[in-house]
Amino acid sequence: MQFGLERLIADPKLRAPLRGRRVALLAHPASVTRDLTHALDALAALPEIELSAAFGPQHGLRGDKQDNMVESPDYLDPVLGIPVFSLYGEVRRPSDAMMDSFDVLLVDLQDLGCRIYTFITTLRYVLEAAAQHGKSVWVLDRPNPAGRPIEGLSLRPGWESFVGAGPMPMRHGMTMGELGYWFIEHLQLDVDYQVIAMQDWQADAAPGFGWPQGERSWVNPSPNAANLSMARAYAGTVMLEGTTWSEGRGTTRPLELFGAPDIATRALLADMRRIAPQWLQGCVLRECWFEPTFHKHQGKLCAGVQIHVEDPQHYDHTRFQPWRLQALAFKALRVQQPDYPLWRDFAYEYEHERLAIDLINGSPLLREWVDDSAANPQDLDAITQPDEAAWSDVQARFKLYP
Repeated sequence: MQFGLERLIADPKLRAPLRGRRVALLAHPASVTRDLTHALDALAALPEIELSAAFGPQHGLRGDKQDNMVESPDYLDPVLGIPVFSLYGEVRRPSDAMMDSFDVLLVDLQDLGCRIYTFITTLRYVLEAAAQHGKSVWVLDRPNPAGRPIEGLSLRPGWESFVGAGPMPMRHGMTMGELGYWFIEHLQLDVDYQVIAMQDWQADAAPGFGWPQGERSWVNPSPNAANLSMARAYAGTVMLEGTTWSEGRGTTRPLELFGAPDIATRALLADMRRIAPQWLQGCVLRECWFEPTFHKHQGKLCAGVQIHVEDPQHYDHTRFQPWRLQALAFKALRVQQPDYPLWRDFAYEYEHERLAIDLINGSPLLREWVDDSAANPQDLDAITQPDEAAWSDVQARFKLYP
């Protein structure tokens, strides 16, 4: 198979419209070819492409910024001598001066298939800016490693943020290229947009179910996106960022596990299995202990749970529900410790007025379900399943791949 970047490099006809135009690249460390050449270097080697600028999203073009709300500076590329602009520094949306630096913006970002992953918000922002400035945007498409499944509540009106690009569920099941088409329709943008689609991507094929496992090296698109297991679990474990529990930052398995010094994981798992066993299918949950070297509970021994989704004998792609699984863990905690200080009150992605857990979920509905002692799993399904069904219709309209 070929990713969009590789097709552009291999086919002069695809590159022909770029001749004589200033080209910029929005990329990060995972923007590589099969032989792990970075997109910036691969494009610079093509004589008909005039690279005039580069852009980096959250964590930077080089992916060196470890945590959220750690900004990247602008700088001059030491090899190519072109400006590298940060879209997670002084600005989130490209400035007029940044937009003046190119005619066509190539977007080559490896996504994780989750609404909160900010690269899709950056895609929205550059599409809006391109429509305003009369620029072209081409997405060099890449796989959605979480595959096609859809899960979670859709973001409610008024809850848009840098971690909420639009009214989609937590796990959206689309590629960046497909989402670009949806943004254009949803926002009613008049913009010159093109997708260099992948060739022979099989979104539902085992064992990767979205990621071409065994064919491609995994390069972290962000510092804590260390492997395919994290990508599969992320639509649930990302909610831990809005809690006092550790999501495993400061360990070697971030966003694949959760825990804290003051929980009883065996009892927690027992209650999870009692309350909603149907939400725990398709994976294996293992009690574990860990001590974060940084971030929440740094240097403290945490009792926790690791979500295992790598063994083909135990992982079921169509039955695994990471968002519901993590919500169930919160619910089980409330059963055991109703007054546990679970929700973390802090500035999250520069939002100071609303709770992080609500920003993450695009509304307070998930938190309210967790905190309501009378609410049961059927109540959450009742408000979530219509969102998932509606998005399934959207996904079907914008699919570029059979």
